[in-house]
Amino acid sequence: MNKTGVALAASATPQTFTPEDLARRAVERRAVEAVIWGMPLVNTDAMRQAYFRDVGAKYNDICFFSKPADWRFQVTTPNASTNYVYFNFNLKDGPVVLEVPETLGAGLLGSLIDAWDVTTAGIGPEDENHAHAAKYLLLPPGFSGAEPTGFISVRFPTYNGYSLIRAIPAGSTQADVAASLALVKKLRVYPHAQAANPPEQRFIDIHGKTFDGVASFDESFFESLDRMVQEEPVRPRDLVAMGMLKSIGIEKGKQFKPELATQGILKAAAQETLAAFVEGMRTFGAQWWADGHWCLPDTRGVKTNFSYETADALDVDARGLSNFAAFGFPKRVGQGGSIAYIIAFVDHRGEPMSGEHGYMLRVPANVPAKQYWSVIAYDSHTNAFVRESPVVTLDSYNQTMKKNADGSVDIHFGPKAPAGKQSNWIYTAPGRGWFAGFRLYDPDKPFFDKTWKLPDIEKAQ
Repeated sequence: MNKTGVALAASATPQTFTPEDLARRAVERRAVEAVIWGMPLVNTDAMRQAYFRDVGAKYNDICFFSKPADWRFQVTTPNASTNYVYFNFNLKDGPVVLEVPETLGAGLLGSLIDAWDVTTAGIGPEDENHAHAAKYLLLPPGFSGAEPTGFISVRFPTYNGYSLIRAIPAGSTQADVAASLALVKKLRVYPHAQAANPPEQRFIDIHGKTFDGVASFDESFFESLDRMVQEEPVRPRDLVAMGMLKSIGIEKGKQFKPELATQGILKAAAQETLAAFVEGMRTFGAQWWADGHWCLPDTRGVKTNFSYETADALDVDARGLSNFAAFGFPKRVGQGGSIAYIIAFVDHRGEPMSGEHGYMLRVPANVPAKQYWSVIAYDSHTNAFVRESPVVTLDSYNQTMKKNADGSVDIHFGPKAPAGKQSNWIYTAPGRGWFAGFRLYDPDKPFFDKTWKLPDIEKAQ
């Protein structure tokens, strides 16, 4: 008893660790935190390396899809209904110019994104160019020169960045698609230093080409992280993280050469964080309809333009999970935005969905999407298209889907199409968890006021 009569707990005997145990545990803890903190950078680098390695591109080369992407486009939660445009740029040698054409007969909707996967400027009707022809001037960190006139100036906090643009046809005819691709071929990206005589633009059609742009959760994750740390400026918000990175061998200006034993620790930490991310996805976002399982991806990201930075804190945990889930976030999502996106990780009983089983989603008539809607099955461990999938998506552009008498559409998921349902089927891989993403492009009021409702996905009997 102490003087106040309160019983004092016996002092716990401290657990003993060898110096080797303590050193290993310290590296493990810091490595897990490094994966969470560095997820945006590594996601950006994984796509950049695929851009160089898999399709033979160089900075400022414009990659595009002459047809919508198939499973070979391995990035996180992509669309498979529009013709993507993707390119990487680097501002280390000075500003870069992006020329965007007037949108006639189709739409161009996209973003200019920094290495932290934060949209810095948008391209589209509600963005800086208001769907008109424009020249964007991408300025590097700390740029202090005079800004030339006639440009939309965009200041980047990072040297590396990329653009993701969707070429959206006015309809589903071949002429509509051709018009959208004609707009793509009018894009130009080049160093501002060559503005007086821009080089010939190089376009690379990557339809049907493998593009492995998903981060690897092994020791190579840290090699990628080190590469980005070496290339990018350090911001005040990241000083604490930079100090922590030193304990796992990542330090600006120094070579990253972990010993073999350390590589094993780093790999285990990456795998541990991957497992936490996969589990975290199941509670990721906010329930949209009170009596259903569809969720908005992440309201925290929407409120901060997916920077996860407020006046009080940088939400590193939410940012890491968000960048594990997706990339290329639009500038506006939700009410008044160009896209509404909801996801379902469980079926109508609240059970996770697995690829060996069959499931069905009934999409009611009159989907409140003024452009189009789509539904996709994603692999739960990569958040990419299911590998080797013959069918990754169905959408309202599809002319072969069979409709019910009331205008609704039944979408079937599973390793095999049910008899007579081939045109309404999306493949899932046996033994692999999956989740569904439902997109509404140019969403309308009935979605936001919830007078239109998407039912839960039901497991087949």
